[in-house]
Amino acid sequence: MDDIIIVGAGIGGLTLGLALQQAGIACRIFESVPDIKAIGVGINLLPHATKELAALGLEEALARVAIETRDATFFNRFGQLIYQEPLGRAAGYDHPQFSIHRGDLQTVLLDAFCARAGAERLITGRHCLGVEQDETGVTVNFSDGPGGVNRFAMRGRAAIACDGINSVIRKQFFPDEGEPRYSGVNMWRGVTRWKPMLSGASMVRAGWLSHGKMVIYPIRAAGSDGLQLINWVAEIETPHYRRRDWNRAGARDDFIGAFADWHFDWLDVPAFIRAADSVLEFPMVDQDPLPRWSFGRATLLGDAAHPMVPRGSNGAGQAILDARALRAALVENADAAAALAAYERQRLEATTRIVLTNRTNPPDAILREVFQRTNDRPFAAIDDVISREELIALSDGYKRIAGYSKEALRAP
Repeated sequence: MDDIIIVGAGIGGLTLGLALQQAGIACRIFESVPDIKAIGVGINLLPHATKELAALGLEEALARVAIETRDATFFNRFGQLIYQEPLGRAAGYDHPQFSIHRGDLQTVLLDAFCARAGAERLITGRHCLGVEQDETGVTVNFSDGPGGVNRFAMRGRAAIACDGINSVIRKQFFPDEGEPRYSGVNMWRGVTRWKPMLSGASMVRAGWLSHGKMVIYPIRAAGSDGLQLINWVAEIETPHYRRRDWNRAGARDDFIGAFADWHFDWLDVPAFIRAADSVLEFPMVDQDPLPRWSFGRATLLGDAAHPMVPRGSNGAGQAILDARALRAALVENADAAAALAAYERQRLEATTRIVLTNRTNPPDAILREVFQRTNDRPFAAIDDVISREELIALSDGYKRIAGYSKEALRAP
């Protein structure tokens, strides 16, 4: 069979499937779970990602279920405004920035893939066990779900591991890789139905990690009750954490005390946290960048290739850019192994820079600078603490490294 075998129907796998289908390259997607459900919390799609999704004809569908983010707003833990800047089209980009429920994004991608490629090309209940290859193709071995007893072997011309942070194929390529690198910060996440705050389309970052930091942004428009679905992330430095699992339940009492006195004129943070339906807990971890992703006719993509600390709203975006690059490489190279090597050359160094930058100077470095310069005290005027030029430089520096400066997106 000449199909490209895609392992995993997450953001990266489905985007790659759509990109290959658009290019006339046959593919099949194999997903471990028997039923794909709209789970998760919020994520951000930056303009470099929405540009690629628009090229796949998805912008209108995304706009129906997402919030078009208009501004980034930074506060200290006393509720004082540090910095605000426009985002997406409001900042002059050709494409929007979307804040969206991860499940809504996956549903848009899934529906589009099934409509365009055919639902039979998405096979669920197939848990990857590993990949074998020879000079003519690959054989990917599956069981009927995690722990399943039945075995299936699928033949294709290349295998792409889009199986996320616990990638089986990554583990096959790098069996001696160490444990995930813990950043020293644990995070709790949730969604709350709440009245619109600030612009109604703001991405808010407030506080700092040593005492407690919040990231807050709406991900679904207000309904008839006037309430938006608003995503929030609480981050606190702590030596204690448990193994990464995107779906592990968290406890409010473990972190809400850090925000007990966060009563701002635009939000009562403790009440907001308590109003969430549920809370998830996740350690902020990544993996050291790999020396290579591609082994003959098999390669890694997205979190399987470059899991990064979830700062900078960039994990899903980089998986989408991976898919674009891999599609182009497969179009340009008839030989699958050559195509995967070309894809790696284009993307490995770029994503390595982002993984390392997310450890030290993500966009929330603005909060760190003010925290350090004020010794965590209120300020009389922000200009006495840090100049606007410095704030702009911190923000623009990350955009350049992450590949979504306006200049980069308008380059040929």
